[in-house]
Formats: sequence, structure tokens, C-alpha cells
Amino acid sequence: MTDLRIIYMGTPEFAVPSLQILVENGFNVVAVITAPDKPKGRGQKLATPPVKDYAVSQNIPVLQPTNLKSPDFIEELRSYNANLQIVVAFRMLPEMVWDMPEIGTFNLHASLLPQYRGAAPINWAIINGEKETGVTTFFLKHEIDTGNIIFQEKESIEEDDNVGDLYSRLMERGSKLVLKTVQAIQTGDYPQLAQDESGEIKHAPKIFKETCEIDWSKSSEEVYNFIRGLSPYPAAWTMINGTHFKVYDTEKLDFTIAGEKPGDYSTDNKTYLHIQTGGKALSIKELQMQGKKRMNIEDFLRGNSI
Repeated sequence: MTDLRIIYMGTPEFAVPSLQILVENGFNVVAVITAPDKPKGRGQKLATPPVKDYAVSQNIPVLQPTNLKSPDFIEELRSYNANLQIVVAFRMLPEMVWDMPEIGTFNLHASLLPQYRGAAPINWAIINGEKETGVTTFFLKHEIDTGNIIFQEKESIEEDDNVGDLYSRLMERGSKLVLKTVQAIQTGDYPQLAQDESGEIKHAPKIFKETCEIDWSKSSEEVYNFIRGLSPYPAAWTMINGTHFKVYDTEKLDFTIAGEKPGDYSTDNKTYLHIQTGGKALSIKELQMQGKKRMNIEDFLRGNSI
């Protein structure tokens, strides 16, 4: 039985349940590392990371370095004498940080590694039409998301799941996997399996606004998956009559719009907006016009005509 002194690294909401489950199960989290506070919203007031909010509520010391290689930060990190570090939704770590603890540093990744290595695994699994994904805990090493696997658990992707739906389920499943991993490490009995790279490996690169534009020439299935794979954030977008729209939800239709080419639309300006893809049409169910709030299509058409 190892006496664990844990440093936890994470920033967004996704990382909170994993920290919470460790605290609630009595593990000794000696410090939390998170991102600096950032200005947010119209008033540009400083907003604190969700992980910081929880850590402060539990009286856990919080470090918010701007430079992870800073000698002052490294010295402060070393002073906690941690023998295990855990990373959940945090930025890349320099070797001097992840190699510091005696046991090592493990990461929770929201895919079944080696598939979907990268910054946006939940988005890309849905965009690519996968039926299954999961969560993986693995030890960090030099190459991103390539270290030895400790545990994995699968999660099915439903036909109408968007990123928000899957994010919530993987957040909870991931927290339980973090607890299972720490409990195994504490007993000293845990696997370390090399990742199987023998087949095709799909990647999950960071998503940018420019790459969120809808390509209506693709099949209705591809466009449908693309939209739900970016909903609710950062959101797929398109131009309609020169106006920028974010599209959050669509429904697949079993017909094409006669004589129309991809990107053309049909509407009664009351209840529906259908857009032609490279295959069958899609019905827009929820959208947001630039400068307006997000609305379902009936509410939008009640006050706006296209």
C-alpha cells in the first residue's frame, strides 16, 4: 500500500468530477495546478477556472503558473513532494514537470487510445460518425497521448448525441476511471500496456473557427455528423443570403429539394428550413443568427424571414 501525495492538474468543468471523486474518497490531494484567471464576457471580469473554484472550496492549495518551465514554479511544485500527478484537461507539460513524481504522471483522455489522439477527441469521434468511444488513463511520456495504458472503458455514441451529451457522460465515466486508476496505483497492482499502433490511427486535432464552416456538398450523413460534432461548442456555421448563422441541430430528411444544388434552401418562413446537401436534404431545427440568441426554427421564423 503506497501513501499517495497527489498533485492534480486540470482547468475546465470536465476536470472537476475527477478531482471531486478523489477528495470524497479521502485521497491526499496536496495541491492543484490550473490555468490563470482570464477576463470573460462583455465586462471582461476575471473568471476563475472551475477546477480552482472546487479546490478553493476544499482548502486545497492552488497554483496558476503562466510558465510551466519557470524555475520558481518548478521549485514550488517540488516543495509539495508529490509522488503522483494526475492530468485531466490541462495543457501540455514539459518533461521536467511530468517526470518529477516517483510514480509518474497519468492523464485521462476522452477516447479509446490510440484512436483520437489530440485536443478534440469527443468532437472528432462524432464528426467521423463513430458508434463507440470511451475514456483512457495512461502514463505520460514524450510523444503526445502515446504512453502506456492503465485502464480503458467504452461508451456508446447514440445516433442523436451531440458533443454536449457525450461530454457529460464521458466526464462522469472518466471520473470513475480516475478513481479506479488511483486505487490500483495505491495497491501497487496496475497494468501498463503499450498502445497497439498496428492499425489505422485516427487523430483529433484542435478545432478552429475556420474549420467549422459547413460543406453542404458532402452527404447528408456527413453534414449531420459534422453539425452535432460541433454542438454546442464551438458550433458549425454557414452563410445564408450573406448572413452568418451557427447551426446547432438538424434532422435528416428522406428527400432532396427538387432542382436545388448543395447549400440551396427551401422554407415556408413559418415552420421549416430545409437545406440541400450533396445527398438528401437536412431540416434545420436550431440555429443562431449573428447578433441574435440561439433559437429553434419555429421561433426564429416567427420573427425573421429568409
